[in-house]
Amino acid sequence: MDNGKGYWFPAKTYGWGWGIPKRWQGWVVLLAYLAGIVAAVVLLRPGERTVEFFAVLAALTVALLIVCWFKGEPPKWRWGSK
Repeated sequence: MDNGKGYWFPAKTYGWGWGIPKRWQGWVVLLAYLAGIVAAVVLLRPGERTVEFFAVLAALTVALLIVCWFKGEPPKWRWGSK
């Protein structure tokens, strides 16, 4: 899966997108994403500040997707390993 290119996020075997990280940098990014979600839940309290919570959640998700796009294998539809 690595192909010698040092991808942080390998492509999924089935479907489109990326799987779990294969390098420590990818794990750091994923843990930072999860920490951001936990911080948003604690600080914004989704039941009270719903719009702000979902805005932060969307920003975190877009940031994760950008990192995956640039540091992951090129995404395409996959139907299993050949």
